[in-house]
Amino acid sequence: MKAAVIDSYKQPMPEIKAVALPKVRPNDVLVKIVAASINPIDLKTKDGGLKMLLKYDMPLILGSDFAGIIVEVGEQVNDFAIGDAVYGRVQKNRIGTFAEYIAVDTGDIALKPKNTTFEEAAAIPLVGLTSYQALHDIMNIQPGQKVLIQGGSGGIGTIAIQISKHLGAYVATTTSAKNFELVQSLGADYPIDYRTTNFTEILADYDYVFDTRGRKALEDAFSIVKPGGKVVSISGLPNYRFGQEYGVPLWKKLGFRFVTRKITKLEKQTGASYTFLFMKPSGPQLSLLGQLIETGVIKPIIDRVVPFADIEEALTYSQSGRAKGKIILQMTDDSEK
Repeated sequence: MKAAVIDSYKQPMPEIKAVALPKVRPNDVLVKIVAASINPIDLKTKDGGLKMLLKYDMPLILGSDFAGIIVEVGEQVNDFAIGDAVYGRVQKNRIGTFAEYIAVDTGDIALKPKNTTFEEAAAIPLVGLTSYQALHDIMNIQPGQKVLIQGGSGGIGTIAIQISKHLGAYVATTTSAKNFELVQSLGADYPIDYRTTNFTEILADYDYVFDTRGRKALEDAFSIVKPGGKVVSISGLPNYRFGQEYGVPLWKKLGFRFVTRKITKLEKQTGASYTFLFMKPSGPQLSLLGQLIETGVIKPIIDRVVPFADIEEALTYSQSGRAKGKIILQMTDDSEK
């Protein structure tokens, strides 16, 4: 099969090569991938930015989420069948969706929402699971509570706004003025132009902040969160608590404590808590998200669909940070579906 492969970290771009089909384990299905989506984590992985959490052997096929059709099932699989249209986010130690086929555990997939194309379904898994786990599982948003979502027009932001509104929140979001109409159409109550306005000067007493930016934006989040509130970040650094939950060695936990000492100080000063979120694949949660899509509660937002052969163009555009919603790789022509 063809796959987008890197042979070393910080390789400028992956190379499309012929590689062996993945082996199917007893609880796996083999999926012919129709569409895959590009996420910032793919670029971080390529550049070695996740080495403190994940160690990959080279050569490595990139890509984390997908939609496609099952063409083979493992000997212990009963819940899925050949021909099923599915979507999913693979386990972090089994990435490789920038390829024509992927072997994936059935616990990490769900049936594709009936009212979506494969490209639309591929736009959901990583950003949908990340948003749901932040907003529902960690924050446990209740009706009337206030949340700031950083980067509302991006892949995470466009879904996070919709899930927050479904949970009953009042939503502020940062974006550029040209994207106000988009984020308001998704349910944002208070769009903030990050180019002209510092959110710390106009927001206060928020229950939660969902940080997708890290660095100063993450630190500033603590100035608007009320005591007992929560700051959840996917772009900050893992702290000691995360290291305990993730089961890393003591030396690494102590390292996490050192690099997040400023965040820990902000927690103590403000009475708010910080959580670094490293999303977990979940077939059951994808099924739930699929129901929300089928009932019109949330919808995928796609910036563009790019043929697999043009993956370098797609990754370069992703790196620019200008995408509104998701960038999708079309792995299979319409005639082949």
